[in-house]
Amino acid sequence: MESLRSKHVVLLITLMILKLLSTDCRNPVLHRVGGGRNTWSPGVNLTDWAVKEQFYVGDWLYFGFDKWSHNVLEVNKSNYENCEERDFVTNVTRGGRDVFNLTEPKVYYFLCGRGFCSEGMKVEIPVWLFPLLQPHDDHNVQQNNGFPSNTYGFFGQFTLIAMLVSALTCILLPL
Repeated sequence: MESLRSKHVVLLITLMILKLLSTDCRNPVLHRVGGGRNTWSPGVNLTDWAVKEQFYVGDWLYFGFDKWSHNVLEVNKSNYENCEERDFVTNVTRGGRDVFNLTEPKVYYFLCGRGFCSEGMKVEIPVWLFPLLQPHDDHNVQQNNGFPSNTYGFFGQFTLIAMLVSALTCILLPL
């Protein structure tokens, strides 16, 4: 009977941890691309700005720019690397104060398609699924093809391993 009770406790704790991880732990953030009100422009180092930010599913990007001179296109990685605007994924441009919702964990690529991409008007945005799964130490983040690698701190690794062991114990050992 004691064994049955302990297995139920382990199962309950595992379910609570999984529920905690599946809920949103923060409100969405509006990121001003480039850091200012109208900083989607050639003179801004968008790569440096993006490296200092943390992006999560549900966040928003704000692009402020002169709509007569610039635009914002979401493109694939190849088009991003070659500053190619043909076959873009999404035209974000609406009026010079445009927003884009980051809806899935992946790397998003944006560029200005009016010849300014080669002057630095492009940015890649790595988007994380959960804040709990972000790298532990921002100073030790390693890049892996433009996407942060799995460099979690000890606590993050221990938590994930403990969850897996708990789940497997409950599944593999009959109640």
